[in-house]
Amino acid sequence: MKPTLQPIGSPEQDPDRPNVTTSRALPPGFESVARAIPGLELTTDPAECWTYGYDNSRRHQRPGAVALPESTEALQQLVALCNHHRLPMVGRGSGTGTAGASVPVEGAVVIGFQRMNRILELDPDNRIARVQPGVLNASLQQAAGQVGLFWPPDPSSAAIATIGGNLALNSAGPAAVKYGTPRENTLGLKAITATGKQIITGVRTTKGVVGYDLTRLLIGSEGTLALITEATLRLLPKPPAKATIRALYRDIESATIAVTRIMAQPTTPCALEFMDDQALELIRRQGVKDLPEAARAMLLIDVDGDATTLPGTVDAITTAAKSVGCLSVDRSQDPESAARLWSARKALSPALREIAPMKINEDVVVPVTRLPELIAGTREIAGKYQIQLANFGHAGNGNIHVNLLVDPSDPAQRRAGEQALEDLIDLVLSLDGTLSGEHGIGLVKRDFVDREIGPESLQLMRGIKQLFDPLNLLNPGKLLPSEP
Repeated sequence: MKPTLQPIGSPEQDPDRPNVTTSRALPPGFESVARAIPGLELTTDPAECWTYGYDNSRRHQRPGAVALPESTEALQQLVALCNHHRLPMVGRGSGTGTAGASVPVEGAVVIGFQRMNRILELDPDNRIARVQPGVLNASLQQAAGQVGLFWPPDPSSAAIATIGGNLALNSAGPAAVKYGTPRENTLGLKAITATGKQIITGVRTTKGVVGYDLTRLLIGSEGTLALITEATLRLLPKPPAKATIRALYRDIESATIAVTRIMAQPTTPCALEFMDDQALELIRRQGVKDLPEAARAMLLIDVDGDATTLPGTVDAITTAAKSVGCLSVDRSQDPESAARLWSARKALSPALREIAPMKINEDVVVPVTRLPELIAGTREIAGKYQIQLANFGHAGNGNIHVNLLVDPSDPAQRRAGEQALEDLIDLVLSLDGTLSGEHGIGLVKRDFVDREIGPESLQLMRGIKQLFDPLNLLNPGKLLPSEP
């Protein structure tokens, strides 16, 4: 099936409440039993449920009910009840995902985790934290920071994104280039399967090889296999020193070549971000005054480490950044100026949403050495279909956010966007890349998955889904394409 750019669903409007849609009725007896579960809040009010029907993909479908458990026991009883009534369930954090992974199917029960938001344990001696899924990424960072530690995954939505959401999508951020994604920084999980059974995966140690690695299997599965109720996370010491380097280039090609030079250095930056000319123009609009018009691309580089060795590392990376086409390389003189640069970078995606509310945001990944080909290819696609395009992202691991700034309500732009997206996917796969680095698959990329994953592997994945969720109740319709 060829993907389209339209929001999912076209639910019938309730004539008495024009802003609220009707939905499939819940089975008899479900509500009364669910409301009797200790530690569970449940609402079926259409207006309240409405807000739980969307995520940052801008797709929407109102759920049949919203349940807010405050304990694992309450969640287990709820899941068992939904299983009995054959009700689909969709776990939800803060709804910051961009791929539609938390958008429910019609009549589903959305399970929100905001009441399961406790840091259960912070063990600085063993450098671990045990948290519930509703803990905000920023809250964990603040707590860990008080004992000199941090959890590496740092998505741009960290202030409002939950740990459960980070794990469900394997969402990382700039620091992944050096420190890895949630998969590399999670030791173990507790989760509830579709039948209401609790499973415990992983370890509390940094080494362990007993059995299959179910922890890494659940991370990134978008809630299609089980609902995470607790995570044991690996914390790292906060580096004592950090420097931010800004490098400006006369053209995009020069910047992408510099990325490969920088990543060939013995010391890996803790962040290496790329922004093209369209992204720079947005940064200028956000008040960054010292970006010359001649600059058509920028690299934002963070380097951390020991205070005594950091200057030498900065010098080496600065030299590597000074490739042909480099206009300037500057080091931020104070934390405040570095914070301003990063604030502008992290505001790019919301700023692009203001320009094109239904833009296509593809977080594709290619090997770092093939970044020049990827960026050049995207420019050719933009020219071919006469659409505006902006590239930025985590260049250090080849993860670029390709933003196609189209309006799907315009039939011509919609067709151009769909064709451009098809070409982009073909380009990425031809460069030995992958469709998603951190945004997940959800609904938005589901119908492209079989281009990357062969039929034999897909069949194995469907078999795993069947073992965990025999009735296909956990986040149905996400992640894997429909069988022929």
